[in-house]
Amino acid sequence: MPAEPSFEILPLELGPMANIVYLLADRATSRAAVVDPAWEPDTILQAAEQRGLRITDILLTHSHHDHVNAIEQVLERADAAIHLLKPEARFWGRRLARPVLHHGGDRILLGESEIEVLHTPGHTPGSACYRLGNQLLSGDTLFVYGCGRCDLAGGDPEQMYHTLKRLVAELPPETVVRPGHDYAVVESTTLEEQQRGNPFLHFHTPEEFVFYRMHYHDSHREEPYGPVPPGEEMPDRD
Repeated sequence: MPAEPSFEILPLELGPMANIVYLLADRATSRAAVVDPAWEPDTILQAAEQRGLRITDILLTHSHHDHVNAIEQVLERADAAIHLLKPEARFWGRRLARPVLHHGGDRILLGESEIEVLHTPGHTPGSACYRLGNQLLSGDTLFVYGCGRCDLAGGDPEQMYHTLKRLVAELPPETVVRPGHDYAVVESTTLEEQQRGNPFLHFHTPEEFVFYRMHYHDSHREEPYGPVPPGEEMPDRD
């Protein structure tokens, strides 16, 4: 029987854009981290309080307003350090209290739970995913059967193509993808299921991916996103 993980993940769907804010709780110490605090700080803080958790860390996948707009309210009631990637801090340009700047490959200790920081550019230059065991908190990099936009400031669709290829190549297929928005028919899937049904993972050249992401996808797919079999991403462009 597999050992119980040292952590617990609590997803909270909040706000008008179907954001999923995550509470990461270390079982041994009752320390907690909030991933992308936004929209409803009271709900986040009450969820931690009801479980006897002490928020000590804030993890940012990126700096877009819909993922950071409750930072101040959380910090008013929690003495927490803010973690983000150095390229994202540079892109954001905001002065932060107690920032901890990371590089891809760094590890954050939350009590007895280890969190791996992955640099996953494409949505923004310093977008990050956070990995705990077989759980991947993927922000706006990888959605269930989708991926983040690349047409906003700092976005780069070719970078996104290479980021997604790297995630698929380097992470085990049983990895559970937990995105930053609930845009699909299910809230989370395994990476293996993503490989079968996420059209953004089916392209073999950057050029095809860029055309699909930037010119085709948004006018041909509607939420909630469901699986797309390989080969059915878009008709022949010729």
